[in-house]
Amino acid sequence: MYKRLKIWNRRFAPKRVLAIRLHAMGDVTITLPYLLHLRGALPEGTTIDFVTLTESRTIPQNIELFDRVYAIGGGRNFKKQFLCTCLLLPRLWLNRYEMVLDLQDAIISRFIRKCLMPKAWSTFDKVSRIPAGERSRLTIEAVGLRSQLSSSRFKIKDDFAVEKLLMKNGWDGISSLLILNPAGAFITRNWPLSNYVAFAELWLKEFPHTQFLVMGLDLIVHKAAYFKNKLGKYVIDIVNQTTAAAAFVIVQKATLVLSEDSGLMHMAWVSGVPTLALFGSTKSYWATPLGDHTRLLGSSDLPCGNCMLEECKYGDTHCLTRYSPAMVFETAASLIRP
Repeated sequence: MYKRLKIWNRRFAPKRVLAIRLHAMGDVTITLPYLLHLRGALPEGTTIDFVTLTESRTIPQNIELFDRVYAIGGGRNFKKQFLCTCLLLPRLWLNRYEMVLDLQDAIISRFIRKCLMPKAWSTFDKVSRIPAGERSRLTIEAVGLRSQLSSSRFKIKDDFAVEKLLMKNGWDGISSLLILNPAGAFITRNWPLSNYVAFAELWLKEFPHTQFLVMGLDLIVHKAAYFKNKLGKYVIDIVNQTTAAAAFVIVQKATLVLSEDSGLMHMAWVSGVPTLALFGSTKSYWATPLGDHTRLLGSSDLPCGNCMLEECKYGDTHCLTRYSPAMVFETAASLIRP
């Protein structure tokens, strides 16, 4: 087992800190509330910079948190990423970082840290069964700093005219926005669409001034159309009309997010938005949302739970279908009732 940290043992706080989280978008987003708390805990004037991949840079760049965000190009091609990293290193050297927080623990993030030779550093534990958010916190604390889950909403630099986009697609400007996000990657992570509709109907009975928002990419185009057909004017469909950064801005406006395992789910809970996550085959001990404003209905209580299979070996995805619309409604409503 290689060494995982070098503790900051000086009496004064570091003045120049570099955090590294390369991919994916959801995982990058998970680190943000802990780094936000770290920003508030360190003395004014401390520099906190961030290194990520080009594909994951938009949200970190659009919040008031980092002094600089550096992006490594090359897509998912390791050789190209490594070349881009080598080209970036001279700029990083000039900043003379005293501390490096490796929130990735990958070949490239370790390479950057070793090249910078900081006085203190720590490395993310990527194999533990502890939730990813908690592991981010522990990585920061291990080096000798204090951090915790920050429930503050992020300060956004650019709102991307999202209110205009929402109103163009049917938002009345008054109703609360409840995000429906049936974006689980596999059938074993999908709650039935008819259940979402039944949930929405129950929700409207208690919270009639609500509209349901669906956004994302091609994966859910037909799902958004299904919701629109069943719920009519109560659905706002902006699928394929937002960037990741714009979606993050929109999430800040939501009253609640009902989501399968996806990057959007992570955007919601790290922003302090009430979030109910529906997990089927996902390893919930890794991806669970954290905080009193979240709930998880998952599969970890079943013998076959957390299986990570793309298709249910029993053919019924029982881990998700056992959750009725009424049960999901009561769990979700408990997050916002006084």
